Amino acid sequence: MKKIVFILSVLILFPFSGCSDDLLTSTPYGQSTSDRFWRNADDVVAATNAIYEPMLAEDFLGHAEMTFDICSDDMWRAGDHGEDQAIEDFTFDPSNPQLRYSWSYKYEMISRANAVLINASKAEMDESLRKRCLGEAYFLRGFAYWRLYLIYGEVPVFTEEDVLAGNLNKAKSTFEQMQTQIESDWLKAVDMLPVSYDANNLGRASQGTAYGFLTKLYVYEQQWAKAIQTGEKITTNAAYKLADSFVENFQIATENNPEVLFALQYKDGWTGDDCPAIYTTPRPWGGWDFQEPIQDLVDEFEEGDPRLSYTVFRPGDQVDLGGEEGVQQYTTDLSQTGYHFRKYASWRTTGGLDQGQNAPLLRSADVYLLVAEAKIQSGQSGDAELNAVRIRNGLQPKSGATMEDIIHERRVELACENERHQDLMRWDKAGVIDIVAHYKKDRGPLKPARNFQRPKHYYFALPQREIDLSNGVLKQNENYAQ
Repeated sequence: MKKIVFILSVLILFPFSGCSDDLLTSTPYGQSTSDRFWRNADDVVAATNAIYEPMLAEDFLGHAEMTFDICSDDMWRAGDHGEDQAIEDFTFDPSNPQLRYSWSYKYEMISRANAVLINASKAEMDESLRKRCLGEAYFLRGFAYWRLYLIYGEVPVFTEEDVLAGNLNKAKSTFEQMQTQIESDWLKAVDMLPVSYDANNLGRASQGTAYGFLTKLYVYEQQWAKAIQTGEKITTNAAYKLADSFVENFQIATENNPEVLFALQYKDGWTGDDCPAIYTTPRPWGGWDFQEPIQDLVDEFEEGDPRLSYTVFRPGDQVDLGGEEGVQQYTTDLSQTGYHFRKYASWRTTGGLDQGQNAPLLRSADVYLLVAEAKIQSGQSGDAELNAVRIRNGLQPKSGATMEDIIHERRVELACENERHQDLMRWDKAGVIDIVAHYKKDRGPLKPARNFQRPKHYYFALPQREIDLSNGVLKQNENYAQ
C-alpha cells in the first residue's frame, strides 16, 4: 500500500487533473469512460487507488491542512508565509491563498470517488473485491467532505447523480445536509470494508477507519449514544488495539501497527516536499521549520510522561541524523520557540531526512478518548477508556475522570496531529470552555492574545476564487460576506 497511488496504469489511463486550481475545471470522470477502462478488477482497483493520491500533495496535509491548526494554543506558525500569520491571528479574509490550497484536492478526491461509484458495476471482477473498492470510495468521499465541513462548514455536495446529470456548479449544502452525506457515506463504508488487510494492502481504509471517523462525527454532533456505540467497535476489537508504546505510531518500522486506523502512506524516494516531516523539522536538519511547539504545550505534559520526548525536540536532546552528521545535540538556536515537533522526524542511516515516515490521520487512542468524552458528557464513567491511554504511557490512572481530564489527555496525546483547534471549538460549542477567553490568553511574544470572534471563526471563509468561478452560485459564509 506504500505506493498504491503511484500505479502507472492509473497515470496512463486516467487524465486526472489533480493539480487543477479549482473545482469547476475538474474533469467529470463519470462521463469520460471508454471501452478501454472499467473492464476488469485491475481497472477498478487502479481507479480506487487513485482516490488516495490527492492527499499526498504538498498542499494537502503537509502544508495546507496542518496550517488550519496553527490557530491553536499548541504551536507558533514559524515559516515565512504571511498568509499563515493571518490564519493564526484570525485576521484572514476570503482572498487568503491558504484557504484555497487544499480545496481542489478534496474535490478531486470526491470526483474520483464518484467515478468509482458510477462505474465499478461495469467491470467483470470478483464481487468481494468490488465491494471493498466501493467501500473505499464511499469512505474517501466522506472523508473529503468531512475535512471540507470542519474547515468551511457549508460547501457544495456532489454525488453520482450530479455527475451523471452534469450538475457541477451547485450552491452550498446546509450543515445538516453535510452531516447527513458524511454519515451516509461512512455507514455504507462500514458495511463494505474488511476489518483489516494483509501486508500487501496496509494503509487502505478499513472498517475500523470508518467506525473511528463515525465516532468523531457523532462527538462533534453531540450524539453521545451513537459515538459510544461506534467507538466501542474500536475499543473492544483486538484488531485495533493500542500499540504497546506510543512511539511505535511514529517510527517507520512499526508505523502501520493496529492502532493506526488511517494514515498517509509515504515512501522515501517517491515522496517530494509534501510530508509533515519537511514542515516540522529544523532547517539545518533537512526541514523547512514551520509549526513550532510553544512552551505552553510543553508545560502541559505531566512529569514523567514519555510522550513529551517522543513529541517534542528539547534543548539537550541527542538526535542521530545518520551519515556524516551523526549524533547532534538539539539547541535552542534551532527554533524561535526553543522547540520543534518530533513526531514526524526520521533520518536515513546514510544521512538525510527520511521522507518515508507516515502521517497518522486517525489512531485508536483518539477514539478511546472520544468514547471516554461521550460517556462523561452523557453522565457515565469514562475512566476505562481514558485510563487505557494513560496506562499505555506508564501514567497513574484517573478515578472519576472529568472533561478537564479529557481536555488534558487529548492535548498531550494528539499534539501536532491536527486536532487541537477543532477540539477547542467543539468544546466551546458544547459549553465546556470559553474559547474567546482561551485565545485571549497571552502565551508569550510569539503567541500573544488573539481575538476569536464567535460564531464567525468557527469556520473559515470560503476561497474567494471559488466564489468568483461559480458566477455567483457559490455564496460566501455569511460572517465573511461583504
